[in-house]
Amino acid sequence: MLGLKIVGIRKMTKKEIRYEGWEGQIDVPTAIVLSDGTLLYASRDDEGNGPGQIFGKAPDGKAFQLASK
Repeated sequence: MLGLKIVGIRKMTKKEIRYEGWEGQIDVPTAIVLSDGTLLYASRDDEGNGPGQIFGKAPDGKAFQLASK
């Protein structure tokens, strides 16, 4: 994934959520779309038992949560 660019940030589609088996979850996870079509999204654990939230830290030290509009 090195060298790829982020080309979009959006909510996962119903089809993508269904593929992961996450139907019926309260939150719709945010997906990061890379230039080759790769999607990145957070899971609540390493077994994929549900969607999670993506957090980050800006260069100025300010914490944030990634969310699509």
